[in-house]
Amino acid sequence: FDCRGIETLQIKTEDWDSIAVISYVYGYNYLRSQCAYDVAPGGLLASVYHLTKIQYSISKPEEVCIKVFAPRSNPRIPSVFWIWRSADFQERESYDMLGIFY
Repeated sequence: FDCRGIETLQIKTEDWDSIAVISYVYGYNYLRSQCAYDVAPGGLLASVYHLTKIQYSISKPEEVCIKVFAPRSNPRIPSVFWIWRSADFQERESYDMLGIFY
């Protein structure tokens, strides 16, 4: 959990495709934001996805934060553009800033 009480999952790159699909099927239908950061100099790179479950009958939407880690030697993380269209420019910006291939 982070300071706001949002559950945070840390996953491997090879698990991201299936976890993204499961998250969408479970109702996380909105990608609020995506960003990336350098975990440590010469170490891992991380891509962070903030997902929200938006439903009409719920006053406070559920949120989850998913961190996907990739080695600097092979910075490839599967794109989720085909699930959440809003990932398009955000993942491209992460590529421009950190060189992560989506």
